[in-house]
Amino acid sequence: MDTAGLVKVPGGRFIMGASDFYPEERPVREAVVGTFWVDESPVTNALFREFVADTGYLTVAERPVSAADYPEADPSLLTPGSLVFHQPHGPVDLRDPRNWWSYTPGACWQRPEGPGSDLTGRDDHPVVHVAYADAHAYATWAGKELPSEAQWEYAARGGLAGATYGWGDELAPGGRRMANTWTGDFPWQRLDGDCDRTSPVKSFSANGYGLYDMIGNVWEWTTDRYALPSPGWADQPCCSGGSRPENETPSSVFHVVKGGSFLCAPNYCRRYRPAARQPQSLDTSACHLGFRCVVREE
Repeated sequence: MDTAGLVKVPGGRFIMGASDFYPEERPVREAVVGTFWVDESPVTNALFREFVADTGYLTVAERPVSAADYPEADPSLLTPGSLVFHQPHGPVDLRDPRNWWSYTPGACWQRPEGPGSDLTGRDDHPVVHVAYADAHAYATWAGKELPSEAQWEYAARGGLAGATYGWGDELAPGGRRMANTWTGDFPWQRLDGDCDRTSPVKSFSANGYGLYDMIGNVWEWTTDRYALPSPGWADQPCCSGGSRPENETPSSVFHVVKGGSFLCAPNYCRRYRPAARQPQSLDTSACHLGFRCVVREE
């Protein structure tokens, strides 16, 4: 096995979940994982470009949209595209994500902000606008897999048992920023002056296992299905809502995503923690959604 870019994480038991944040993180329970290897950082644009060049793969955000799959959708939106964050000019109602999210025709991994944007200077940023099928296809091509939720959380904890964050119990120890998360009042005020997008991988310190960007930057897909409904989950403004219909489609099946992103903020979404989780429909792609891969040790 080629272990370039991979970090070996020794298996073990750990306490998974949290009891003092969001209801979907409960119950706190013991989990066991075997030894595995994990990408030291999220899959980058440069790596994803190699995959596309080798296979000719077309991501979900680039494929034609079928009206049969979205019978209630606005016909004008039945065109290839993805979800893009747009920073409002002032305070908005945090109960309505439409105040900062918009479905943008033409947005995809190669055009993160939509038509007219590109990846210039972003080869070392995490690839975004990847739906679950896109992440799975890349992992298969690379001879890897996507992580389970337990594997992901265990790796994100970096060996710190019971710590709130991947580096300890303080969000910003000594005032030091530890991950690419939102500073200021989301979604209109960014105090650190950073642009409202991903940062290059490895811009912040690695955790105890030598893994980068497990917290913040981009949400990451896992293989675990999200059990719906979960008490209170549909009322959380940063999560998708709705009940599962009798006949499943990619838009009605949800998997767990982990880690939070550059859009997570103390006043809105405190999901920049190893225990945090949220549901994401399999056909969703967005400017803050990426992935990394694992290899299970035989």
